Amino acid sequence: ELKWAGERDAEDYKRQLAEEEREDFAFRNVEGRRIRDREMEMKHNDHQDEHESYELKWAGERDAEDYKKQVAEEERDDLAFRNEEGRRIRDLETKMKYEGQSSEHESYELKWAGERDAEEY
Repeated sequence: ELKWAGERDAEDYKRQLAEEEREDFAFRNVEGRRIRDREMEMKHNDHQDEHESYELKWAGERDAEDYKKQVAEEERDDLAFRNEEGRRIRDLETKMKYEGQSSEHESYELKWAGERDAEEY
């Protein structure tokens, strides 16, 4: 009877070890899945962060290009305005010079006419 009790104890012990081993495998399986899921989530977040970073970089580059175009357009507009203003001033100066010469010529004409009239008198 002691022999049978010893054999039963050995069988119970083996069953207990097998149960503990199953529980350990189940725990490690669940824990492994949890770790893999967490790693996948972190990897996905990293990819998403990287994508957002590129989107921001590209948006910044587009903004810089738009700004450069705007500055170039403003410079062209400024040059066009200065050219037009310079042309207007030159035309005005030419007109004033012509009117001055015309007035001076008219003045000489009147002076000479007056001198002729004085000689005739």
